[in-house]
Amino acid sequence: MATAAITLYHCSVFIWYVFLTYLFFTISSTDQPDGVFLYGGLWKYLTILNVVLQTGFYAICFVADLLMSVPGFKLVNYIVSCRDLVFSVLAFPASTFVFLAFWALYSYDRQLVYPDGLDKIIPLWLNHAVHTAVFPLAVVEMVTSPHHYPPKRKGLLLLGFCSVCYLSWVLWIYFADGKWVYPFLGLLGPFEFIMFSFSSNVLAGSVYIAGEAFNHLLWGGSEHKKKTK
Repeated sequence: MATAAITLYHCSVFIWYVFLTYLFFTISSTDQPDGVFLYGGLWKYLTILNVVLQTGFYAICFVADLLMSVPGFKLVNYIVSCRDLVFSVLAFPASTFVFLAFWALYSYDRQLVYPDGLDKIIPLWLNHAVHTAVFPLAVVEMVTSPHHYPPKRKGLLLLGFCSVCYLSWVLWIYFADGKWVYPFLGLLGPFEFIMFSFSSNVLAGSVYIAGEAFNHLLWGGSEHKKKTK
């Protein structure tokens, strides 16, 4: 049964992500920053997709918390299962990947992933809200709430499918508009692009496995077994 503190926490984080989503989709600028183009809108950026994903995930968490306090509600197990699947396969890997990949590239050369023209329309705190804070929030979620992970093969296949879908979207934008979503991709040859894509998927898979191990270290398997009985 969810405690009042966990319910309040999930509600607060949900509102936070709604606020971030609102800010990004209402940003206006008279001058288009260098390296930014209109095709695909904000939906071409993994950062934005992750913020929308986290909004949906914490909405599920909040609803699950409320329904777990309702005696005899039959759909609560299904909603909790959806919550755990979204967290294990998407929410935790995506937040961690965004945090690691963004700051690694930013530290090497920020122009490759975040042109300085964006500083004119995106304040520093908002940059950290979507590229830094997403990771500790995901860790706090894992520490405060147990999550049932799917079988490793199933989880990795689902994560891989989502990764391929996003890569296909990036390629579609390039072939349709002639521009790369992230400037550094234009510096890569075909073989280098394939290796980068492969390495990204390996990193995402490694994050998934690490998240599963950390979740098991924190919570073990006894509670999850009880839920599935």
